[in-house]
Amino acid sequence: MRALVYTGPHHLELRTEPEPVPGNDEVLVRVEAVGICGSDMHAYHGHDARRPAPLVLGHEAAGRIASGPRAGERVTVNPLVTCGTCPTCEAGRPHLCPSRQILSMPPRPGAFAELVRVPERNLVAVPEHLPIAHAALAEPVAVSYHAVNTGARLLGQPLPAARCLVLGGGAIGLAAALVLRMQGAARIYLAEPHAGRRETVRRAGDFVCYAPGDGDEPSDGSIDLVIDAVGAETTRAAASRLVRPGGVIVHAGLLPGEAGFDVRRITLQEIIVTGTYCYTPTDFRATVDALASGRLGALDWIEERPLADGPRAFADIDAGRTAAAKIVLRV
Repeated sequence: MRALVYTGPHHLELRTEPEPVPGNDEVLVRVEAVGICGSDMHAYHGHDARRPAPLVLGHEAAGRIASGPRAGERVTVNPLVTCGTCPTCEAGRPHLCPSRQILSMPPRPGAFAELVRVPERNLVAVPEHLPIAHAALAEPVAVSYHAVNTGARLLGQPLPAARCLVLGGGAIGLAAALVLRMQGAARIYLAEPHAGRRETVRRAGDFVCYAPGDGDEPSDGSIDLVIDAVGAETTRAAASRLVRPGGVIVHAGLLPGEAGFDVRRITLQEIIVTGTYCYTPTDFRATVDALASGRLGALDWIEERPLADGPRAFADIDAGRTAAAKIVLRV
């Protein structure tokens, strides 16, 4: 089968790989669309020891089941594989399973390929009217869905009464803003330094989109809920400065480093800071429903390219040459 293989920092090759062999609880999925995630970029830069070369990356996938009794069914893939029996799984939080695996990390090759093996329980059916590239957005949008709901539970006030800020206009940040709008948030700010992405965000929804430091930035201490979809030192510092006393910061980004939080202000103002990671199966299914029903808008903020253009797509993302919030590769 054809596969896009990460062979070393800043290098990908389209080559022929052996077809995967499904295990007892698994099926093959013929991949039709797969998104490029920030974690794929971390691996591409050589910054993710969990993803050693050579490796097939990619976990934001959708396509059709190619083996077993459900063959031909149109599905999107929940890439988190968990044990289902540990206390965390039994408590309804399988995304925090200590033994979890994810497509694109050994021992599970990813979905930048024509075929990928997946436990059948990880597949969610998608309707025929939903474009397959949009179905591949289920995974990143589910991350945002979980992040927003995590913050809303801690906020202590209804979202329609809250002033909300998203830091970062990539797929996770833009999707978080769209989920906030779907959940009824009345005032949504989004900070993004890339001019092209700001224009993409403005087309996607009625958000106050600004470059950090410009005149549209909200005043210090004025934001009820901050979702940091970047997770850099600068965004942690901005979140600490902009959130109101007693407000909530949801930290979703996974960039390296720990600096930036104003721990003194967080302590003196009783600011709640929480991490958020991935999603539950319930979150994932709810996200698919939201995508299919159109409640998250037109989803026209992606760019589609063929799998063979994968190396160029990675290079373009790295160099900031694309204004799209997400590049989806068609297989």
